[in-house]
Amino acid sequence: GKLVGLMRVLDNLAKRNPKLYALLTKVKDIVRHNMRQYAMLFALVVIMFAFQVLTDGVLLKPINVSRLIMQQGYILILAIGMVFCILTGGNVDLAVGSIVALVSASSALFSVTLGIPPLLSIILGLGLGLLAGAWQGFFIAYLKVPPFIATLAGQLIFRGINNIILNGKTIMLPQLYVTIGSGVIPDIFGNGGTLHVTTIIIGIASAASFFIMQLANRKRKIKLDFEVESKQVFLLKNIALSAFIILFAYWLARANGLPYVVLLLIVLILVYTFITNKTVAGRHVYALGGNPKAAELSGIKIKKVMFLVYANMGILLAIAGIVFAGRLNSASPTAGDGFELDAIAACFIGGASATGGVGTVIGAIIGGFIMGIMNNGMSIMGISTFWQSIVKGLVLLGAVAFDVFSKSKAKVS
Repeated sequence: GKLVGLMRVLDNLAKRNPKLYALLTKVKDIVRHNMRQYAMLFALVVIMFAFQVLTDGVLLKPINVSRLIMQQGYILILAIGMVFCILTGGNVDLAVGSIVALVSASSALFSVTLGIPPLLSIILGLGLGLLAGAWQGFFIAYLKVPPFIATLAGQLIFRGINNIILNGKTIMLPQLYVTIGSGVIPDIFGNGGTLHVTTIIIGIASAASFFIMQLANRKRKIKLDFEVESKQVFLLKNIALSAFIILFAYWLARANGLPYVVLLLIVLILVYTFITNKTVAGRHVYALGGNPKAAELSGIKIKKVMFLVYANMGILLAIAGIVFAGRLNSASPTAGDGFELDAIAACFIGGASATGGVGTVIGAIIGGFIMGIMNNGMSIMGISTFWQSIVKGLVLLGAVAFDVFSKSKAKVS
């Protein structure tokens, strides 16, 4: 009630000033059309600061932030792939953990048992992940096996192959895997001090590049007579985001430096955000999830789209498998247990719709961070893993219930 009253007061004040009224209207439109994404971002900030208080400031210490990102890195990679599966109609991949384990086991087979150079072993592992994803995609797209059944079968098959390769043993991996999974970039501009100078320089350069790209994009839209946000909103939003990038880099610089996993995540986020927002293939995925029959009638090759989504998932699973193996410095028979649940939860918490057609890569990343911060925060507080599971389950249930409730309310209105 107080919030509604405040908005009415602002409206009345703004109506006396046409420019202020136009700005306020624009902001309200942006928030309304992106309500779910902003709600999840707000939830992330609230959860982060809540655990910062509950852990007596430990959560956001630079070294803990760096560890949190490296611990959650492979889950975020899985979430990027999973959101594409969910977009096709609420489908999921239950073989996530098994393919991650298979790739890590094959890495041990290639590099340790067979003596293949680590770099070539990584390339072979990526190829194996692609084959595993394509295998599932073939049954789902062309033989019309329901994704739930096809990926459940894949979960059993690939986990079995993993156990055959390792024969119940844990095998240590070469240093290249460790560098990828938990290493940081060298400080070529520093002098061995407590601050990682190279990381700060990269952060400033990234923030400047981001701002310039946003500015160029806005100018291009104006030139094409597209509707754009006001200059004030544009500057406020992008200056804040640029400042956050620099602050994030500074925080990592106070720890060990910029992890390779962060660089990998940034590349993947940029690539897949571009695919979903700017390419025909991305629009086809959304169309397939929104209305499969209409998509097919409009000329979209839905079988090809479904096949490519799961083949792409296989590649991302392979990348996550290599990162996870490097993080553990070994290939283990139990690697990847429960990863599919974390990836699915990250997507739904991040705003993906249970019925498909709605969801973003950024939303999945936000959802992954929410899960990671809750895990890390509760662990610091000494809360039992049993209670952690209960909390995560309730959060996931609430996110999906919110999505269903929002859609039912929209239909009524």
